[in-house]
Amino acid sequence: MPLDALCLSGLVHELDQTVTGGKIDKIYQPGRDEILLAVRTPSHGNVRLLLSANPNHPRPQLTQISRENPDTPPMFCMLLRKHLSGARLLALEQPPLERVVTFTLEALNELGDRVERRLVLEAIGRRSNLILLDESGRILDCMRRVESSLGTGNANQRSLLPGMFYRLPPAQEKLDPAAQSREELERLLSAAPEEAQADKWLLDTFSGLSPLVCRELAFQAGGSTDVRLNVLGPAGRARLLDSLEALLSQVREHRLSPTLLSRDGAPWDFTFFPVAQYGPLVECTPFSSFSELLDRFYEQREHLERVKQRGQDLIRSVTTARDRTARKIAHQEQELAATQDRERLRELGDILTSNLYQMERGMARLRTVDFYDPEGKEVDIQLDPLLTPQQNAAKYYKEYNKAKTAEVMLTQQLEKNRRELDYLNSVLDTIPLAEGEKDLGEIRQELTDTGYLRRPSKARGREKRVVSKPMEFRSSSGLRISVGKNNTQNDLLTCKQAFKSDIWFHTQKIHGSHVILWTEGREPDLQSVQEAACLAAWFSQARDSSKVPVDYTSVKYVKKPGGARPGMVIYTTYETAWVTPDGELAKRLRVR
Repeated sequence: MPLDALCLSGLVHELDQTVTGGKIDKIYQPGRDEILLAVRTPSHGNVRLLLSANPNHPRPQLTQISRENPDTPPMFCMLLRKHLSGARLLALEQPPLERVVTFTLEALNELGDRVERRLVLEAIGRRSNLILLDESGRILDCMRRVESSLGTGNANQRSLLPGMFYRLPPAQEKLDPAAQSREELERLLSAAPEEAQADKWLLDTFSGLSPLVCRELAFQAGGSTDVRLNVLGPAGRARLLDSLEALLSQVREHRLSPTLLSRDGAPWDFTFFPVAQYGPLVECTPFSSFSELLDRFYEQREHLERVKQRGQDLIRSVTTARDRTARKIAHQEQELAATQDRERLRELGDILTSNLYQMERGMARLRTVDFYDPEGKEVDIQLDPLLTPQQNAAKYYKEYNKAKTAEVMLTQQLEKNRRELDYLNSVLDTIPLAEGEKDLGEIRQELTDTGYLRRPSKARGREKRVVSKPMEFRSSSGLRISVGKNNTQNDLLTCKQAFKSDIWFHTQKIHGSHVILWTEGREPDLQSVQEAACLAAWFSQARDSSKVPVDYTSVKYVKKPGGARPGMVIYTTYETAWVTPDGELAKRLRVR
């Protein structure tokens, strides 16, 4: 569900109770569409206020998730630091049923005088924006500048440029349900088309209601999300309005229940009240705050989005190399299949040699008995008219020997290219594990070392190599568990840092991270082994599967072949554990 106006009102109320009166200590811009404010509050201590103008998930919220900041802050971040550093949050406001939040702040200007500043977050989908205003309502700057053409006749187009006066987004041509009396609601419902669906009527008539909320109200009234008004009857229509008024009363009195909707164990949607329309297919999990709910819901998808943005060049380069290698393999497999008929070439050469007396120069084909055929049938053999009979026979032998040699060479090349394809797929799998620019930089170095990326210029080549650290976990019994985030880290963990007595884990014939259980010279307990195997399954291609085979063995049985690509190893004398990947376990055991 997008963050609709009703849900946003609960979030604004929550933030108002926390950050109002707080002082902005630091300002960061970790992503292209998000601002992070470090706020020191009088009652809740230091908190982090996230203002996201991402078109896919705009919102304000308090966050506990750490975000890596760029080395050089963007211009908009510098502007906010100039105007809002040390500012105090005076108030939060949301226009009725609008997805807009205004933060009113008291700041000091260059002369040391107290001035009012307003920071406006417009959480309206693809037109989401973050706008800084001065005390007169003029725009100082915006995260996204918008210049509209005059005379286009599009009322939804606004110019958002520095120096212009700010105005709210155009209101929808819908009614405010909270401003309608019961009599007016009944009149509107009676005037609706009889064949209209109840949820569509709610969505088209009233502002501030999301499709999910409308479907739930229809479900409460008629037992179905697509029930029509003519099916509801008088009693059903009364229940529909009762449900609407009860919901609006909850919103007005701030009696909202942040609820996460999970499907197949994964976050799927969220709302501000429990829903029953999905039945047992969806699990409803209540949260104590909207901010906690949003952290949980957006954590993984925002991480993947940030990695995609920052590592787009890596993904593109590796994907191109992988596709090229896959095409090469397909072509070589076709060529190898063609060599399987080489024995027939030798047989035809033998037949020609035995029938030289029947041949003469200029013949295009020879029809003779095939003495290799059990039934002694005749065969037509194509000849080159420009060659002598002896040369035609020699040509078939030459093609036979060529095919024989090609089989050996193609088999070797195929094996090499398949290893290459396997390696490139493993690199693609490691990119989503990157937690920051350092991890991506290490993958870039790996691809440069292996020849897939061009080496930097001499000036840049003198820069220090990026070194990131693997993920660290603690088992329930206190044993350390390390998980590599890329092939370079996998090599470092397995081949250089781990002791021979430590335990190495990896998914069986599935791309994934190297996992090391540090035994500290003693026999590890069964629970620690099980947890390490679960981590190996979670940080692999089989994350969304169940009953994943994970091989484990002492590090002394793991070897890296000479000339092998980073992360590629062989191992012997192993055992296999069948486990189910568990993301909650990974979160619980994570140390850093």
